[in-house]
Amino acid sequence: MNARPWLANYPAGVPHELGAPDIESLPHMLAEAVRKFGPKPAFENFGVTASFDEIDERSRALAAYLQTELGLRKGDRVAVMMPNLINYPIALFGILRAGLVVVSVNPLYTARELEHQLKDSGASAIVIYEGSAHTLQEVISRTPVKHVIVSSVGDMLGFAKGMLLNFVLRHVKKMVPAWNLPGSVRFPEALARGSGKPLNEPPLKGDDLAFLQYTGGTTGVSKGAMLLHRQVIANCLQIRLYAGTNFREGEEVAIAALPFYHILALVLNCMLGVYRGDRQILITNPRDIPRFVKTIAKSRFSFMVGVNTLYTALLNNPDIRSVDFSNLKMCGGGGAPLQLAVAKRWKELTGHTLLEGYGLTETSGAVSVNPIGIADHTGTTGFPMPSTEIEIRAEDGTVLPQGEVGQVCVRGPQVMAGYWQRPEETAKVLGTDGFLATGDMGLITPEGYLKIVDRLKDMILVSGFNVYPNEIEDVLAGHPGIVEAAVIGVPDEQSGEAVKAFVVRKDPALTAEAVIAFCKQNLTGYKVPRHVEFRDALPKSPVGKILRKDLRPK
Repeated sequence: MNARPWLANYPAGVPHELGAPDIESLPHMLAEAVRKFGPKPAFENFGVTASFDEIDERSRALAAYLQTELGLRKGDRVAVMMPNLINYPIALFGILRAGLVVVSVNPLYTARELEHQLKDSGASAIVIYEGSAHTLQEVISRTPVKHVIVSSVGDMLGFAKGMLLNFVLRHVKKMVPAWNLPGSVRFPEALARGSGKPLNEPPLKGDDLAFLQYTGGTTGVSKGAMLLHRQVIANCLQIRLYAGTNFREGEEVAIAALPFYHILALVLNCMLGVYRGDRQILITNPRDIPRFVKTIAKSRFSFMVGVNTLYTALLNNPDIRSVDFSNLKMCGGGGAPLQLAVAKRWKELTGHTLLEGYGLTETSGAVSVNPIGIADHTGTTGFPMPSTEIEIRAEDGTVLPQGEVGQVCVRGPQVMAGYWQRPEETAKVLGTDGFLATGDMGLITPEGYLKIVDRLKDMILVSGFNVYPNEIEDVLAGHPGIVEAAVIGVPDEQSGEAVKAFVVRKDPALTAEAVIAFCKQNLTGYKVPRHVEFRDALPKSPVGKILRKDLRPK
């Protein structure tokens, strides 16, 4: 049996193996980018750019502040809870340069979700967008967080534009709820206080921890995937090798539409973009499609990564026809299955095939992707990255032959070190042979492509985000009018899948609207059930376990 059936059709000129990287850490990667691209624009937001030199200077100031003013030491965890702003890469590289660990947090999290992540990670500090500060206020006393740095949209946009944007967001659009966090420091003040202070950049090696990326993983409980410096660097280099000569260093314009707290954007945009010298245009609110279209219409961009729902929304906006796609080289889709109809419409509009890929938080991003220049959407997730092995395994661990469906297992330099402080959960998914059991079902096609056919677990994918039924069922169980509940995913044209809850009522007057409103108080928006169906009883096994499979349409 051919252990690597994809090699025969692997993209021409792309090495099968990665080789030894010449970069030891992510701060080292930034230093190399500054050396090569110093005065060139690195990030752009609301029409304002920050050069590689400026990112270097400001991240150094933040690192010095974290060390000298806050007394943080190598290995301490610092949470970052922001949308895509120029502040974000400054915060990331500032934390990493101080030898600290970044804990990525979704700024839409509810108080309950935020409290869990801060307590589990042991984060002692947080850099937070002011629009989320009221959520932190609710829980900070029950977390280990001692230091708070508050960021606003206008911080890095210059005095006049920054003041105007902040005023509009705070007082006109009312998008910044009132908050009170005594002792907190504003982001620009932290930079000012760190500027000129000594920075002792600790020696970092590839095996040092860089990120805690929280995910339900393959077992459903929210936990931190430990991503080391070498693993994130490896994925950057793998993608760069796979792309070959299609991209030129220091000359590409990339649209950063997905949030940097998501692994796909963190690696494919933020980190790889810095390494390659891209000019990255940050989309702070990708749900504002009219503004999004206006932004990209001015950019003549060459690269973008998105999810199926994002491309659908863009295609449905009439102004997308005015966008100049003549400089476009690649648009990638990941995080959720890419629908054939969407891929077809995008090809008709732009002349370029949407390239579907596959990856997980536990793999620092990409595992496989379709080759650049492929004529049409293949319905698969393409070939593995260089130095990446994929095996399809049966329940007993037997490697299955090409064409048979089994669990997708991955081994490569990008695979995580394990789950933070959860050795038993780590052992469940990381075998002694180094293969990660992904929890996804798939097969290898005759051409050698990886095709994902289903999920082993009951995970729901809503607009590219993992949603786990256990978490939602736990919230529903806390409602006084509910006896029990079960949750599944159902097809949805807009988000790929939507959450549906089956509820057994204690209170006969309980309505679907009341159930949804209760969930909105305790869950991020994409986790909230869109459909509620009341039942007299739920199907169960002989031992009393609710059978979700019996709730799915036949």
